[in-house]
Amino acid sequence: MQTLIINIKELLQVRETAVDKVSGAEMAILPTIKHAFLLIENETILDFGEMINCPKIESNNIFDASGKIVLPTWCDSHTHLVYAGNREREFVDRINGLSYEEIANRGGGILNSAKKLNETSEEDIYQQSKVRVEEIMQQGTGAVEIKSGYGLTIKGELKMLRVIKRLANNYPIPIKATFLGAHAFPLDYKENHAAYIDLIVNEMLPKIADENLADYIDAFLETGYFSVEETERIMIAGTKHGLQAKIHVNQFTAINGIKACVKHNALSVDHLEIITDEDIEVLKNSNTMPVALPSCSYFISIPYTPARRMIAAGLPLALASDSNPGTTPSGNMNFVVATACIKMKMTPEEAINAATINGAYAMGISKTHGSITKGKKANFIITKPLNSFYEIPYLFGSNLIESVFINGTKL
Repeated sequence: MQTLIINIKELLQVRETAVDKVSGAEMAILPTIKHAFLLIENETILDFGEMINCPKIESNNIFDASGKIVLPTWCDSHTHLVYAGNREREFVDRINGLSYEEIANRGGGILNSAKKLNETSEEDIYQQSKVRVEEIMQQGTGAVEIKSGYGLTIKGELKMLRVIKRLANNYPIPIKATFLGAHAFPLDYKENHAAYIDLIVNEMLPKIADENLADYIDAFLETGYFSVEETERIMIAGTKHGLQAKIHVNQFTAINGIKACVKHNALSVDHLEIITDEDIEVLKNSNTMPVALPSCSYFISIPYTPARRMIAAGLPLALASDSNPGTTPSGNMNFVVATACIKMKMTPEEAINAATINGAYAMGISKTHGSITKGKKANFIITKPLNSFYEIPYLFGSNLIESVFINGTKL
């Protein structure tokens, strides 16, 4: 079956030759075609170009995009979409002056989510989580990574990963699963970190590998959470089970964690609100994608990832939502892109590159997603009529999406 989109005002992220990612000054270049067409065959992109070269086809699936922008769907490479309940009480606590650390020390934060998750049935967690997946798809996300990490027990982590696998089987977008057993230390292991890491390495990981429940492994590498040495042990164990690392790092402090992640060939390092010159130099000579999570900074009022400094140094940068119940209860990538422009001073071109092709790289799917390229999956957004694509971040509070296509089919 063929589908034809005609009279597109501007077709964004057009890549005749596929690229895995863009870095440095290249991030400011967003290839586009004005007054364009896009031809889909079944689930993939067959052709595109200027309307003057538009093919004539016999099809009932012809969409007129006059005045509208077409771009690839967002690739959200860092989320915690699977969880039970929420943490709205902590939202109020922060308004009243409590810090992230103070909330955690009172039994809130990750341990609060872990308690709720372990008290909730797998079916209930699935039903809650599918609502979030459906919501982000309507908001233009066409690929997503989801982490475990709210179980912190063998049973709880397996439960979360089974829910993620069920979501991946039931929804048409790529859903990548990341095992994040090293999200926090459970209360029972607060004084015995080595025993909990033994549990992750010797008991959780083999079971996860046996059931093929994860694509990646993660840890919260941060002062007061998992040290560099502890995270290295987890990354090494993950590699033995075929799980490449995607690591939370440099959210609050810089403790040489990025160097360790690059050493162990991490696919991405995520957060980076704090970053040193040494960290930047290490990343320059690596295949590791830095990932910024600006809506987390917005929600809990912490510094933003220094995008200008990193891009000026020649680094690539991806954007992701960090959707989770405590520090970023939103998976809206449109807001992420806008916030990156407004608060991190990224240009719209850079932000769209970061949320499409670089986001795809950060979850290992840039061969099939993240750009308008022949042979890639036909996952794209059609906006409402716009003056230009600059309105996507400029009109940050408006819903500018008219329709979303996944695998060539309109949602």
